Amino acid sequence: MTMPLQPPTSFVDVLIVGAGPAGLMCGNALAAAGGIEVKIIDQRPSKISVGHADGLQPRTIEVLQSYGLAERLLHEGNQMYMSAYYNPSHNGGIELTTRVPDVNIPNSRFPFKLALHQGAIEDAFLDSMSQYNLKVDRPVKPLAIELSRDQEQLHSLSSYPVKVTLARLDATTDEDELEVIHAKYVVGADGAHSWVRKAFGITMDGDQTNYVWGVVDMVPDTNFPDIRNKAAIHSMNGSLMIIPREGEKVRLYVQLSEEDIVDPTTGRVSKSKSSPETILEVARKTLHPFHISPLSDVEWWTIYMIGQRVASRFSVEDRIFIAGDACHTHSPKAGQGMNASMNDTHNLAWKIAQVLRGWANPSILKTYESERRKYAQDLIDFDKRYAALFSGKPRTSADQDGISHEEFFKAYETAGGFTSGMGIHYGPSIIVNTKHQSCAENLVVGQRMLPQVFVRAADARPVEIHDLLPADTRFKILIFLGFMEEESQVVEINALAEQLSSPAGFLRIYSTGGQNSASMFDLITIVVGNKDNFNYLNVPLVFRPHWSKVLLDDTDVTGRKGGGGYKRFGISSESITFVVVRPDGYIGMVTPAAALGDVHEYFASFLLSCH
Repeated sequence: MTMPLQPPTSFVDVLIVGAGPAGLMCGNALAAAGGIEVKIIDQRPSKISVGHADGLQPRTIEVLQSYGLAERLLHEGNQMYMSAYYNPSHNGGIELTTRVPDVNIPNSRFPFKLALHQGAIEDAFLDSMSQYNLKVDRPVKPLAIELSRDQEQLHSLSSYPVKVTLARLDATTDEDELEVIHAKYVVGADGAHSWVRKAFGITMDGDQTNYVWGVVDMVPDTNFPDIRNKAAIHSMNGSLMIIPREGEKVRLYVQLSEEDIVDPTTGRVSKSKSSPETILEVARKTLHPFHISPLSDVEWWTIYMIGQRVASRFSVEDRIFIAGDACHTHSPKAGQGMNASMNDTHNLAWKIAQVLRGWANPSILKTYESERRKYAQDLIDFDKRYAALFSGKPRTSADQDGISHEEFFKAYETAGGFTSGMGIHYGPSIIVNTKHQSCAENLVVGQRMLPQVFVRAADARPVEIHDLLPADTRFKILIFLGFMEEESQVVEINALAEQLSSPAGFLRIYSTGGQNSASMFDLITIVVGNKDNFNYLNVPLVFRPHWSKVLLDDTDVTGRKGGGGYKRFGISSESITFVVVRPDGYIGMVTPAAALGDVHEYFASFLLSCH
């Protein structure tokens, strides 16, 4: 009797299930961190090439910039600067009510949204991952998953407590079909119908709305004047949103009526009950008196019913995590789906990397759920209000109960921080310490670091501070030394340099190998000074690990860029201030140099000493 063949077995640090935006963000971040064994699988035989999600918010562009991926996408995508609002006119059609900037956040580095199909965004990740020899294994799907219940195994950093059986869907023989993976961590980024989520009995809490929408991607033939602006249209026939896309393409989001599309037996939308032509027919009525039709074939289309749900938990034993659509679903109109998904794993990846390296206590992983689940709940609350306003009937002289333009517009404006991603605010935790917020009033602890141009002291080159904060798993310590001309300040600076250089200073305690702090911390010094006469060599050595790391709060040689950073951040130039920026670009702590002990305490609460 022949024994059944044992499937091949392998061990990985992280198994990622799903290669959509959330899974690829995670895979790319972990691969770039280096020294981490990652496997990423997807059951689709090939990557998507058209349709699906279509927009990047300003904050997401900043995040992609921190991985070196934004420039390519900025070149390929369509930058949307303006929003046009249309409402019912007196003669039965629609008319322009107002045009406003699409991004109304004053401190945005990228004051626009970027429209580009999901496939192009995934391509950027795939190309980046290939540099680190990471490829998506497809078509592969998980069949079984077991998480050890042994507490010792769950808490040991050297154990592989998750066992996953995978099936290769294109296997030609039985021997090739199955594979067993033992993983330290599993990230389920496998979409709204997540297998990983269901395997652990995690529920999705929330409601299905009765709003039904159709989506069409096409090159239009139209006389609508705002076809190259983002347009929100409220008519007596329903609502319509236009997103101008890359090249000549546009995407239409068209409100449909429930009875036409929903299968009464299942309560779900049935694609067989619709077609691009029926969606466009509704769009034409909504756009009247303007006309619109496709110049050539419709590139992609779909219909959907808005569900607004959040997973009851985002992790199991801090070994299994779910991210993206697997843990939150909402309407695409506010353009949050893909953005929220990528930002989930941007938040998670550096934490996993630090724990795997033995640099951080595994307790840091709990902050993934506390930070991202709170954000997802806020997102759903916002989406409920926004989707109801967008899908509601407009107010007219005949119908005073409808939604007024002012009401809709005010909701959109107030939500600007939220929809742009700029307003994401993580609450206090071991990695968010608000104790000394007053020493840098405008750098809100728990929010992203603000952009600002400074001038490099060594060569007067203007640099955007965001470009010095790459997502490379290191904490960035920004040290604002103030005026170095004052005698008393120089004495304080020298004393501080001695403290930081001592073996008991946090730079040495948490440095790998006890010698070099550069793998854990990146120090950037910002001084109030004049490029014409400032000598950067006067800055003590500990504050200038490299000549490029000393910046001046001054304008560049043209006088057009930079200057006013201290004032903008609410930092005094007469004292020394530390700003700790987390590896994901969010501010973890601000503190005066006099409270250096609090910086030690901050890091001691989650980092592991290397001695």
